[in-house]
Order: sequence, then structure tokens, then C-alpha cells
Amino acid sequence: MASSCRRPEHMAPPEMFYNEAEAKKYSQNSRMIEIQSQMSERAVELLNLPEEQPCFLLDVGCGSGLSGDHLSEEGHCWVGIDISTAMLDVALEREVEGDLVLGDMGQRLPFRPGTFDGCISISALQWLCNADKKTHSPPKRLYTFFSTLYSSLSRGARAVFQIYPENSEQLELITSQAMRAGFSGGMVVDYPNSSKAKKFFLCLFAGVTGVLPKGLGSETSDRSVPNQVKYSGQRSRFKTMKGKSLKKGKDWIMEKKERRRRQGREVRADTKYTGRQRRPHF
Repeated sequence: MASSCRRPEHMAPPEMFYNEAEAKKYSQNSRMIEIQSQMSERAVELLNLPEEQPCFLLDVGCGSGLSGDHLSEEGHCWVGIDISTAMLDVALEREVEGDLVLGDMGQRLPFRPGTFDGCISISALQWLCNADKKTHSPPKRLYTFFSTLYSSLSRGARAVFQIYPENSEQLELITSQAMRAGFSGGMVVDYPNSSKAKKFFLCLFAGVTGVLPKGLGSETSDRSVPNQVKYSGQRSRFKTMKGKSLKKGKDWIMEKKERRRRQGREVRADTKYTGRQRRPHF
């Protein structure tokens, strides 16, 4: 029973833990898809991007591209990097709209300075706190990642990481290396008094000193603060899903095909069968 409570990063390196069987869960498990979508929406809101303006974003630990789907729906272009070939294979099968890069974020990010307008990462950063090889030093790998990320972001951009910290020491390790690399910012905690809904978001600013948004679910939150994120509408929308994704409906398919046409990609012609629900196979 004790082994069932072990954290994933304690069981195997990420490129081994996220094998084909584990990767398939991120395209078939409706609960996983729902949770990933919720956290991605929250991370993008914390980025505080300009309204009605497409941005070029980086998704660190992009996995099967679930976070990238939300970025595309918001009208943004994105690049995803992940260490797991199995997860990236699922992303390719799902025909995500972003570009995909196979790489270890702890070695360095292979992007030019000032490339991105922002960065999000869902449930990936805590993997750098583990030493999977004798040559791995978590502080050094974190600093290498944050310093190359800082360089790849445009000045004034934000980076938002949803993480599952193991303890306060791990939080201190992560934040200290981020500040050492030049970032300012801090931790935003949503629903701090809830054991189930509590979420940690590391919100970093590149080249500027910004004001941290308030965490959701705090009794002292001030609704008049302009940069406070209003998220209750999105959360209630997912409660009505009953385990099913809002995607794959006819409207969603038609919108995605139109986006791909505008990008100059080859898209099948629309027919009366487009988006029609298929009968189950026995």
C-alpha cells in the first residue's frame, strides 16, 4: 500500500515513467484531461497576456499537448518541449497545432534570446528537484533551466509554473534558483485551506518587478484589485462536464479546421459527416 502513495518522480526518471501506457492516459482519461485543462486555463490567466493579441508561448513539459490545446483555443502560437518520446508521440497523434521539441529542460533550453512572450508549465518543474543520475545536481539543473528560460523570454514577460512541491525545502530550492537566475515574483496558492483543491503556481517576471496576483479561495481576496484573476466561471463550466471533454464537438472541429486553414495547412474538405458522432464499434 505504501508504494501506491509514492510520488511519480520517486519511481523512475520522467523519460521512463511516462512510457506508452502512461502517455495514453493523457488522451483517454477524461478526468486527467479535465484537471489538465483547468490548470492550463488558470496558468494562462496568471500570465496576464494582452487581450485580443496573439502571443508566442512556450509550454515546458508539454506532454501530450493538452495545455497546448488551450493555448491554441485562445489564439496563441506555441512551442512545447518534453523529455518523453511517448508523450510527444501522443501529441503528434492528436495533431496538436504547436511545434514540439524533444529535450531535457534541466540541460538548457535550445531557444534564442527574447523568443517567447510567456511560458507555462503544468506539473513538470518538480522533476528537476530529483537526481536521477550521479551527475545530476538539482540546484545546478534548476539554475541552468531558469537562466536559459530567462534569456529566451522577452523582457516584461511572465512564466507560470503549476507545481506539486514535496515540502517547504523543495519550494525554497525552486524559488531561490529562479531568483538567482534573475527572475522576480513568487508563489501564488489557490484554495490554501483545502486539502484537495489547493494548487501552487510559481509566477515569475522577467526583467520587471510585477505585482503577484492573489490566490483563489482566500477570504482576504480583494475583488477590486485589477490584476486579480477571476476563475469561478471556468471552474463551474467544468463541473457540468460529467467527466466528458467539451472538445470534439462539431463546432470545435469546424473552428479548429478553420484555424489550420488560416495557418496554411492542408485540411480535409467539410462534408455533411464532419463532426458527426460515430456509432460505437463492438
